[in-house]
Amino acid sequence: MKQSVASMCVDGYENFGWTLEGTSYPIERIDHVALRFKRDRKLRNKAELTRLQRQFDGELKEVARLEATKTSKAMIAAMVIGVVGTAFMAGAVFAIVGGILPLSIVLAIPGFAGWALPYLVYRRFGKATTEQITPLLEQKHDELYNICEKANALLAV
Repeated sequence: MKQSVASMCVDGYENFGWTLEGTSYPIERIDHVALRFKRDRKLRNKAELTRLQRQFDGELKEVARLEATKTSKAMIAAMVIGVVGTAFMAGAVFAIVGGILPLSIVLAIPGFAGWALPYLVYRRFGKATTEQITPLLEQKHDELYNICEKANALLAV
C-alpha cells in the first residue's frame, strides 16, 4: 500500500473492528508500506462490516489513483517537451559537425527552450491538475468518512 494512504487505512480499519498489529517497509518498493491487522472473530454484523470494508477499500484505491494523477500528467508533458528539446539539440550538434552554422543556431534555440520549459510546464500543469482534482479528493474523503461512520455504528450495536 502506498504510504500516502496508509494513515487513512489505519484510521479507517479501526472502524471495521481491526487493530493494527504492525508495519513493515518492503525493500523492493520504497514508497509502499505493509500493514498487518487483526480483529476479533466473534464480531456481530461481520457480513455487513465486510461489505462496508470492501467499499472502503475501493474508495481508498480511488483516492490513491487521484493522488497519483496530480503529478503524472504534468510529468508526461514535461518529459515530452524535454525529449523534443533534446532532439533539436541533437540536430544542432549534427549541423555544427556538418559545418552548417546557421542551421545549428536555428535548431539550438528551440533545443535550449525545450530544456528550460519543462520545469515551468510541470509547475503549471501540476497546479492546474491539483485544482481540478482537489474537489474530487474532498468528495472521496467524505465518502470514506460516511462509510467509517456506518461501520462504527455497526460495531457499537
